[in-house]
Formats: sequence, structure tokens, C-alpha cells
Amino acid sequence: MEITDGGKPIPLHGKGRGVIMSKILVVIDMQNDFITGSLGTAEAQKIVDKVADRIESFEGEVVFTMDTHASIYLLTQEGKNLPVQHCIRGSEGWKLNKKIESLSEHRRIFEKPTFGSIELANYIADGDYTEIELVGLCTDICVISNALLLKAYLPETKISVNAACCAGVTPESHENALSAMKMCQIEII
Repeated sequence: MEITDGGKPIPLHGKGRGVIMSKILVVIDMQNDFITGSLGTAEAQKIVDKVADRIESFEGEVVFTMDTHASIYLLTQEGKNLPVQHCIRGSEGWKLNKKIESLSEHRRIFEKPTFGSIELANYIADGDYTEIELVGLCTDICVISNALLLKAYLPETKISVNAACCAGVTPESHENALSAMKMCQIEII
């Protein structure tokens, strides 16, 4: 069955180069500042081993995002609304958690100056991925931003968020974000 938009075919997967069963795991911002640093939480610390296990068991491509700011962060729009220095390029807080970093070797990493990564969305849209799974931090900011961005780019691709491998700024905001994504037809597993 072909789906069209005004007579123009809409590819069901990627750029329509054929239906290939391929999966991609997106590991969002598993960085020191979000785990034990300036914005760290106990909930974030609790998911590190779960995320590492998911990376190791995932059958498909694994990519990573890293929140990346310059030293002038506090002068940016985000910095004015969240006035906490974090993920400054090259700092210890910017680095991936050691356990996660060891699993990122030879894998694609997308540095992003804001919540969602357009570069990541373009990369995934250019592939023939049939399933996208997201894990990481923070459920209510960067995970939801990337999930909704990917849903906009690839409305016919299965997108899921692994709730056990995510943590929000607070447990309540984590649950709110999961509910919002579910309403937008992103599967919560």
C-alpha cells in the first residue's frame, strides 16, 4: 500500500531506498554534568548501568548525543532560562560518563548546542531505519525534544522511548514527559 500526500508518494522508511529491517538506538546526553555534576540527580545515577546494558544488548546501530555549550553559556537564551553552567566543551562535566564512554568508541556522536539535534534527525532520516529507540537524559527536556523532532521527520517510522533507561529532572517531570510522548504516538517501553 502506498501512502501519498497530494499525489506525491511518502516513503514509509528513511528516504525510501527500500525497506531494510534496521534499528537504531539513540543514547541521549549521558554526560557527567547530568549524572553527578551541576545538574545531576539520584535518578540519573540509577539508570547508568541500565543504559550500559541496553547499549551492549542492542542489535542495531548505536549513536550518541552530547549537550555541548561554550563558556558564554549563561549569555545564551537557554542560559538565561536555566542559569546553571553545564556541559561546557572540554570540561569534565561535558564528558560522557566513564561506563558509557567505554561503549561509545567507534560510534557516531552528535554534539548539540540545544535540546534537540537537527543533525541527528537528518542522519536518521537519510538512513533506512525501521525502528528508533531513545534512552538517556533528561526525559523531560532532551529526550522528549529529540523524540518529537524524529517523529516530525519520520512520521511513519516506529519510535520508542525506553522508560527504564531514562530519567527526568524530577520523577514527576519524567512521568509527564512519557505521557506527552505517548500522546504523540511514541511508544513507551
